[in-house]
Amino acid sequence: MFKSIQNFFKSLAKNCKDSYEELAHKTTWPTRKELTHSAIVVLIASIIIALVVFAFDSFFHWFMKFIYNA
Repeated sequence: MFKSIQNFFKSLAKNCKDSYEELAHKTTWPTRKELTHSAIVVLIASIIIALVVFAFDSFFHWFMKFIYNA
C-alpha cells in the first residue's frame, strides 16, 4: 500500500514538472498586439450578437402585444 501511495506522488510530481516544462518552454504565447486584436474581435462580435438578440426580442415583444391586444 505504501508503494502505491509513493508511486502516486512520484507520478503527480512528474506530471507537474512536465506541465511546467511545456508551459514555460514549448508553448507559443501570443504577442500583446495579437492579444489586443483578438480581444477587439471578441468585443465587436459580442456587441453584434447582443444587438441581434435585442432586435429579435423587441420584434417578438411587439408581435405578442399586437396579437394579444387585437
